[in-house]
Amino acid sequence: MPHIHSDPNLNVCLDYNLEDFENTQAQLVNKNTTAEQVVQSLRNIWLANNNLEKHLWQQQAEVDREERAHQQCMEEDKQEHLNQVHIDEEEDVRKEEQKKNKFKYILIQNLGVPDNPTVTPCSYALHKLDKGEYLEL
Repeated sequence: MPHIHSDPNLNVCLDYNLEDFENTQAQLVNKNTTAEQVVQSLRNIWLANNNLEKHLWQQQAEVDREERAHQQCMEEDKQEHLNQVHIDEEEDVRKEEQKKNKFKYILIQNLGVPDNPTVTPCSYALHKLDKGEYLEL
């Protein structure tokens, strides 16, 4: 089916009474048909062709709409697939980073602030205790 480029709903029927169509009228006029009947016949033929073109235009518009919807659906699927691939790649990079730097990603326990200060002996006292020497208090 050839693609229709202009909307046939906007077409206007020609005036077949003009001098431009006298030759056409003369070829169609005979003893059984008058000039007025010929003009009316030409108008009827034009209307029938125009109605057929309107119907074809409507079908073409529906097909074009379906094709655009299909193309849009395909583009959305493609974009969704690309987004999923990108998310998967980022997840793989994040997991690899966690494997390389385990200690950086260790969870910190939420214990809060201690109420009592911790008592730590000075370093010379710890050395004496490590050596097993006597330590006065």
